[in-house]
Amino acid sequence: MTPDPGPPGRGSTPSTHRATVPLTKEPDPPGRDDGPGPGPPAGKRGSGHRTHRPWSARRLPAALVASVILLAALAALVDVVSVRAGHRAAAWRRHLADELATRSVDDVWILTGAAVAAAVGLWLIVLALTPGLRRWLPLRSPADCPRLRASLDRDGAAGLLRDAAMRVAGVGAARVRVRRHRITAHAEVRFRDPRQVKDDLTAALGEERDRLALARPPRVAVRVRRRAG
Repeated sequence: MTPDPGPPGRGSTPSTHRATVPLTKEPDPPGRDDGPGPGPPAGKRGSGHRTHRPWSARRLPAALVASVILLAALAALVDVVSVRAGHRAAAWRRHLADELATRSVDDVWILTGAAVAAAVGLWLIVLALTPGLRRWLPLRSPADCPRLRASLDRDGAAGLLRDAAMRVAGVGAARVRVRRHRITAHAEVRFRDPRQVKDDLTAALGEERDRLALARPPRVAVRVRRRAG
């Protein structure tokens, strides 16, 4: 998804960000008839459905945890096989068994290890229960295809909004930051009354935000200041 070319504003510069939209489509539910059916009502066509933020695959945490477990299991398996073959247990396993047998529960190393294990477990639980991908903003699904999921990159959305801000008369420079619940714009006013520029800028950003078709449109906050000099 790239911004449509529009008339450049006074002193505006094209945005260097590209708005990328990953698309996914949910599988058809079982028993669904794929034949032609009645389309959406005319009044609801294009209204779209609210969607949720896509879930991250968590490949890196999963790979790290799986690698640690695999290495520990392989080391224990090799040592057990060695013992069954008539050799002595490895020094690391004898040392670990002695430490666990002699150290008390309130030992500082035991408490430290328990705290680290609890922190790692809590981190994994948070990763499992949260979607991640905070830099992607979910878009509304089309009314005629509710299973289609699309997301917009935050930097790309900020670039589109900045281009819209630069088209407002009187704006000499603009910075736009997009968060999940808020769009913050800082603009320098080159001419015109700053209050009028702020009103026009708020309206322009609101219209551009609505064109993005975000599932949860953030509210717009605008701050303007007179350009020095």
